[in-house]
Amino acid sequence: MEDLIQNNSLLLMEAAIVEQLRRSGQVSLHDRLLNAPLIYDPASRAVMASLYRQYMDLAEQAGLPMLVCAPTWRASQDRVQDSGVRESVNEDAVAFMQQIRHHDTVRIGGLMGCKHDCYQPEEGLSAEAAQAHHAWQIERLAGSGVDFLMAATLPNVQEALGIARAMAATDTAAIISFVIGRDGRILDGSTLEQAMALIDSEAGKPPLGYMINCAHPSFLQPATLSQHCQARLIGFQANASSLDHCELENASEMKVDSIDQWGQLMLALNQDYAVPILGGCCGTGIAHLEYIIEHRGRVVRDSQ
Repeated sequence: MEDLIQNNSLLLMEAAIVEQLRRSGQVSLHDRLLNAPLIYDPASRAVMASLYRQYMDLAEQAGLPMLVCAPTWRASQDRVQDSGVRESVNEDAVAFMQQIRHHDTVRIGGLMGCKHDCYQPEEGLSAEAAQAHHAWQIERLAGSGVDFLMAATLPNVQEALGIARAMAATDTAAIISFVIGRDGRILDGSTLEQAMALIDSEAGKPPLGYMINCAHPSFLQPATLSQHCQARLIGFQANASSLDHCELENASEMKVDSIDQWGQLMLALNQDYAVPILGGCCGTGIAHLEYIIEHRGRVVRDSQ
């Protein structure tokens, strides 16, 4: 994974998965595990496989490496055991991804999230509690043969530290991805600089790098980051809308800003700040990834 990132200036990551499935009308998401149990229903499995393949085929046609994550974001121990779904759901979800991967330039990640609400940092766990809580899922994902581990939409740095410590106990490359607000800070008020410094020094083994997800690219203020922080920021999975999280949560319909604006901001991160991994989160789809491919190398400075 480290070589892949160092040797490629641009890598694609998937656009929205859960939201696309929810709005498709073709599947029913689990109230606790979201899309993870879909792998056990043939019809739902086919719908989800088609969505992943659409993203992977696009990257293959463009000659770009791609990172995709297994549908395990909410498959933590407590949720799995409360739901009655098979305890092997994490391993089974990774096997599902391995089966639908048809391109050797695709890398599969084991995905996890925070224990509670990803937009309520005050609900975050302490580092010690987080390490204990997340170790069960991390061990199963790492043991299933994923190419990397990824914890996403993290609003609280202490919980992120605990997750990073549990990841460091494995031999698998790890990525920590935060959710930020309009001020460019993690939702608990920490700066990216503070979060990276803390985790890099106290995790036992620093993560491969850091990402941001579930925020519009305009929320990040890359010019204010130190060179070290810029170097440790390796990716952004961005929302399609510049509304904040409260506004998006309360919206009755999907909110999407201009793809041109979104794409130009994303490409500027890649070309001006060497952020290699670009993908989509809420509100995004195949058109957002197509924009990155079609316009790579062309950033209109006046649009920023």
